[in-house]
Amino acid sequence: MTGTSSNQDADRKTRVTVLVALAANLVIAVAKAVGGLLAGSPALLSEAAHSVADSMNEVFLLAALRRSRRPADRRHPFGYGKERFFWSLLAAVGIFVMGGCFSFFQGFEALRNGAEEKFSGYVAGLAVLGVALLAEGLSLVRALYQVRRQGLGMDGLRDPALRTVVAEDGTAVLGVTLAIVGMALHMATGQVVWEASASLAIGALLVYVAYRLGRETRDQLIGEAADAESSGRIRALLQAQPEIDSVEALFTMKMGLDSLLVAARIDLVPGLESERVEEVAVRIKRSIASTVPGTGQIFLDVTDRPAEEARESPAATGERGGA
Repeated sequence: MTGTSSNQDADRKTRVTVLVALAANLVIAVAKAVGGLLAGSPALLSEAAHSVADSMNEVFLLAALRRSRRPADRRHPFGYGKERFFWSLLAAVGIFVMGGCFSFFQGFEALRNGAEEKFSGYVAGLAVLGVALLAEGLSLVRALYQVRRQGLGMDGLRDPALRTVVAEDGTAVLGVTLAIVGMALHMATGQVVWEASASLAIGALLVYVAYRLGRETRDQLIGEAADAESSGRIRALLQAQPEIDSVEALFTMKMGLDSLLVAARIDLVPGLESERVEEVAVRIKRSIASTVPGTGQIFLDVTDRPAEEARESPAATGERGGA
């Protein structure tokens, strides 16, 4: 119950973080679009598309948080934990298509056709970007604060929803900075190439972030093994059992953010009675569940080798490697 309560509390905090990012992006998207149209600014319009993409992605992430916690049923006996990865993958695709591709389009259009410079509109556009930078920065601070509170560190962001928000907000801050620089240089030099270059840089940044997020989420979606530390602890626990002669194979797969499937093929020492084998299996499963939190499904393929085979094995003759 404690683990479930902790998971629900973490989800609640992540939901608040996503809602903060969604509210900021919706307001900023409208402001950027209006400012971009008034100024005729490709960089600002690229940033508007970026904010629209982020807003849509936050909706995906809210769906991920809600749907991934549904309990297991007959059609999905292992639960719905992987929905978190699926919706996060859609968010990465959204960043690529709606943000990156539109930014490239705006940049190439500006280089080909130029952009009409309106001084008053550019001043308004820069003001909008300044406000956007503040709002995006506050949203990023909120996301990083949650990461720090959960003690994850940037390399330990297991939750794809929180990881996506951090990546989006960090990219947004950098993207707004690029747009400000591009607009300012366009105003100062009268050369649209600066602003077009800013749009292309924003597009490249979004495509890169989308690729990284998509690759990480893909690995989780198709079935990622447990981390090396958890796998090592499970294997060490199995090998330490006096009734186990050898661990032939160990397989693990993440079924959700905090749900792990474990399957092991083990050889027992010869001569154990069937009742004893059952007791050993139950004890081992309980030990694994208590050693690695979140281990929800544990399968043991147990074999009791004949005494003749055991006497001929390296374990019986003292030839086991490393012994």
